[in-house]
Amino acid sequence: MLSRKAEDYLEAILNITEEKGHVRIKDIAITLGVRPPSVVEMVNRLDKKDMVEYRKYDGVTLTKEGRAIAVVVKERHDIIKSFLEIINVPEKIADTDACTMEHELHAITTTQIKNLVIFVKDAPEYPQWLKHFEDFCATGEHPCAGKEPGHKTNA
Repeated sequence: MLSRKAEDYLEAILNITEEKGHVRIKDIAITLGVRPPSVVEMVNRLDKKDMVEYRKYDGVTLTKEGRAIAVVVKERHDIIKSFLEIINVPEKIADTDACTMEHELHAITTTQIKNLVIFVKDAPEYPQWLKHFEDFCATGEHPCAGKEPGHKTNA
């Protein structure tokens, strides 16, 4: 089992690899907002655990096992971020919060969030309840209050 910090490094390495094709210590430091010596220390630890291969002048690459973990962490991050955006959390905040939540949620919770995100995004039309939710967020009042049985006002 890896620490949250180690998972963040693997995810960052994956993201940089996908963006640039290669990863340097400096890239990881910039992405994670840490100093290069801290990156070298963590990369060396991950290298010893066979999660990455680190060669001082060639950079950092994920091993098969490291990549598999990074892909899972990235998928959790992306799903949670999508969910937060669906409920009108601004993108930058959603990204930051997803970084925290991706490590803390139970796998079943993450799966159900994923199912909801897929369900909402694959809906043939913009779901009316999402429009109602947006209106509720803007006004504090349910747009269907008093119109349909079972709806209550925000009182």
